[in-house]
Amino acid sequence: MRNTSHESLRSTPHGGATNILVWLPSPMGDAVLCTPALRAIRQHFKSCQISFFAKPVVRQVLSPSSFNDIWLEQQNENPFAVAKMLKDCNFTHAILFKNSFASALATFLAGIPLRIGYARECRGFLLTDKLRPPKLPNARFKPISMIDYYLAIASRLGADTTDKNLELLIDPETREKLKAKLPEITKSEGPIVVIVPGGAFGPSKCWPSVRFAQTAGRLITNYNATVVVSVAPTPAEKQIAGQICDSSKHKLTNLAERPISLGELKSLFSIADLVITNDTGPRHIAIALRRKVVSLFGPNNPAWTNTGYENEIQIVGSAPCAPCGKPVCKKKKHLCMQAITVEMVCNAVKKLLKKSMSSPCRRRLNK
Repeated sequence: MRNTSHESLRSTPHGGATNILVWLPSPMGDAVLCTPALRAIRQHFKSCQISFFAKPVVRQVLSPSSFNDIWLEQQNENPFAVAKMLKDCNFTHAILFKNSFASALATFLAGIPLRIGYARECRGFLLTDKLRPPKLPNARFKPISMIDYYLAIASRLGADTTDKNLELLIDPETREKLKAKLPEITKSEGPIVVIVPGGAFGPSKCWPSVRFAQTAGRLITNYNATVVVSVAPTPAEKQIAGQICDSSKHKLTNLAERPISLGELKSLFSIADLVITNDTGPRHIAIALRRKVVSLFGPNNPAWTNTGYENEIQIVGSAPCAPCGKPVCKKKKHLCMQAITVEMVCNAVKKLLKKSMSSPCRRRLNK
């Protein structure tokens, strides 16, 4: 990769077969946003062996995948331990979608001859081919979609990067498991709506629980919807789910009380007629599975995760201090998320559900 050409990836440093390591980003949402780049690399280097290196949660959300040949799970944060493991794999090339200094150090110590990634986190000297992230005049990173950010690496390698659609596959076995755990889904006569009220980034991204509950009530009253509250298995998100269900006058399906796997969550999303979500990882899962999506933005600039998806309506909370990019709001009132009203969300729901009230996805689940 030293000549910044894909030809260097074709010719291995020591002869023999090309063995490519792709180090995936850690956040689940970023991993999904990386799928256009992963697809481009797979299509461009069809004859090469490609191994994905990622944390278990990333493997779960991207599996099954047609973009790689081998999965390697990251069980250790220590770059020296990781380097020892990678060295035994005899990789000829490393493609680093992970931005950390440790990832560059580990691949360097592993003796992988050619290493490409972004020159940030003071790691440029460890890379043989480096990209520079675009910056503003004030030296801050320019807000661009992470899809384009990751595709720039694939483009540097010579891949065709015109297809920017997110992509995820569903394991058929998870459909059967989902039916057993949530039988009410298959019996629903109205639309299936999944609401995602949490967010790993921090509480500043979270729309008030009472407003999610009020929105769920309108969905049930107006559309006879089956509403599922989807949260991560953490105390904070379980509490949010409990608050929503306790505030609702209707019965909601609470996944905090009936947990499902990530694979089963993807199956659930694949049959949902609508997903209402904070700006968090499951939003990208919903888009990758071509669902109708209402996304709620407050502290973060939507430009970072823009997908151009036609069936998403973004509602951005207007506030003088937004976007601040902070995980915890420092103001007395959470102005940006409070600016998003139940009426705004329900109007967006009406527009999306009006397009199609049929339920072909549920019929697929019952096959």
